[in-house]
Amino acid sequence: MNSIAKSLLKSVERGQAVWLRSSSAQSGKRHLRKLVLGIETSCDDTGAAVVDDAGNVLGEALHCQKEVHLQTGGIIPVVAQQLHRENIEQVVKEALGVSGVSVRELAAIATTVKPGLALSLGVGLQYSLTLVNKYQQPFIPIHHMEAHALTIRLTHHLEFPFLVLLLSGGHCILAVAQGVSDFLLLGQSLDIAPGDMLDKVARRLSLRKHPECHSMAGGKAIEHLAQTGNRHQHTFRLPLQQYRNCHFSFSGLQNLVNNTIIQKEKEEGIQEGEILSCVKDIAAAVQHAVAVHIIQRTYRAMLFCIKNSILSSRNATLVVSGGVASNQYIRKGLQTLADENDFAFLCPPPRLCTDNGVMIAWNGIERLRAGLGVLHSTDGIRYEPKAPLGIDISKRVEEDSIKVPKLRKKIQW
Repeated sequence: MNSIAKSLLKSVERGQAVWLRSSSAQSGKRHLRKLVLGIETSCDDTGAAVVDDAGNVLGEALHCQKEVHLQTGGIIPVVAQQLHRENIEQVVKEALGVSGVSVRELAAIATTVKPGLALSLGVGLQYSLTLVNKYQQPFIPIHHMEAHALTIRLTHHLEFPFLVLLLSGGHCILAVAQGVSDFLLLGQSLDIAPGDMLDKVARRLSLRKHPECHSMAGGKAIEHLAQTGNRHQHTFRLPLQQYRNCHFSFSGLQNLVNNTIIQKEKEEGIQEGEILSCVKDIAAAVQHAVAVHIIQRTYRAMLFCIKNSILSSRNATLVVSGGVASNQYIRKGLQTLADENDFAFLCPPPRLCTDNGVMIAWNGIERLRAGLGVLHSTDGIRYEPKAPLGIDISKRVEEDSIKVPKLRKKIQW
């Protein structure tokens, strides 16, 4: 481990990592319902939760590594791995303790095994299998993106099928959820995810040095500064305009933004690392470009699903989840899109949009009910850093070549 990684780990001991806890009012009581412990370590947050089959969150704990990774402007996998190792036992004990439930009372243990950072996934899987083997409990391996997609069924009464847009730092996916483990993949990012792109732009703009943003993650800093910026000062060409599919691309857009930043630095006579006077305008323009790109592809997905009777025009729903779903500018545009197309629009609460143990436990409950993927032998179980979601029908979408019309109702950004 290099010196930077070691210094970051030392910072955790000084209290720079964050603990979050919550519990239901029913904590401590014995339940006749089935209970699942969920464990999440796919990226940089260590989460655990106990959820029952009525959707009650009995106890949860989350160890957040954000402050540590902010110091380097990005996640260092070996640091994330070490922090997971140091905190997973305490996080699980915390969730179990708040819930008043012992491991022996669980119906199963559910854990994220795909996709994610290999080093992080390995920590969660190894710890979970130790519990499973010690207490002879069933094990439910969880697909991280499936868990994000189904979280809405914990917070809302929603029947299948529905259209789901998953936006995060690592993923950008459009899919139809037809069942607990039954997805049709309409499109996904061909390169990087929107959250990753916004974080990289924030680093290039040195937003950690901005007085309003020093403690904010990159995407949050962009959203904050964009509120008082003028997006009309810069126009970025939208990606994939010539392709009538539901795929996304953000790397080319990032390059366009970087070129604009370089040009403005030359005009203002400043070096990389200094704050541009037009930083708020750039933030507003890049956020707008990301939002419009996402809205256009989602619009095509809606039209495709209605045209092919995959969703009923009478009761169609768009679900938006993942960390980037908490961006209010993007959410507002998607809300307007849903309203105009007579889709219901649903998002989990912000704390359940980001990675957490609750969504993993709930996915475990859903699979337990359906009798899907509940393992009584863990022989040969492995983590998978890359894993597709559902059946890929993106070529069918492209073959339909649906032209996306302009929205009749103007989005009130």
